[in-house]
Amino acid sequence: MKVGEELGKGLQKCLGGKASNIAYLNGSPTDNNATLFAKGAHNILDKVADYKKAAEQAVPDWKPEKAATIFEQMYTEQHGRIDGVLAANDNLGNAAMAIVKKNGRAGKVAITGQDATLQGLQNILDGTQCMTVYKPVKQEADAAAKLAISLLKGQKGETSATVNDPQGKRDVPSVLLIPIGVFKDNVKQVTDDQFVKAADLCKGAYAARCKGAYAAKCKGAGVQ
Repeated sequence: MKVGEELGKGLQKCLGGKASNIAYLNGSPTDNNATLFAKGAHNILDKVADYKKAAEQAVPDWKPEKAATIFEQMYTEQHGRIDGVLAANDNLGNAAMAIVKKNGRAGKVAITGQDATLQGLQNILDGTQCMTVYKPVKQEADAAAKLAISLLKGQKGETSATVNDPQGKRDVPSVLLIPIGVFKDNVKQVTDDQFVKAADLCKGAYAARCKGAYAAKCKGAGVQ
């Protein structure tokens, strides 16, 4: 749910306080994580009086091509009056962005994402996606390693919360880490962690966009 709340906070930051119509592109209806992401986003955005839910639909199997079809229908039904898209990951956000771009509104609709993919980060540098949610892999790996060592020693292992497993119908002790909202001004954090290589992020037309804060990381991509 924390990821969903970070998505909601990110979209709110991008939209500001102005009255806005929001379309929700949720993940697969068979994925409990997608349900939690949507719930977390609504926890944030439903409290903003000037925000209106224009449309909401789950995307079967997280498929971008299905997301494009769904969002185009939303866009048509709303006569283009969509100001923000709460997309549950970067692939869904990129699908929505393609429809927005086709209608001549690239960069004018705030679109979220998740996973800090190369495409998502480049969209952020372009200004066509407003943010993504990044889950630091090193933190996840460190937490998993500590738990594994504890189990090998026959110890319980240190957890920070419990998460409900709807299929097993049980509460599972878990380690919950804090997701990070990534915007244009902190994309460098993702490359610093080597989650995405700066040389890949800053290739070709993106070299110029990577100057300044990213220049030191992008020398291999031709940034002087």
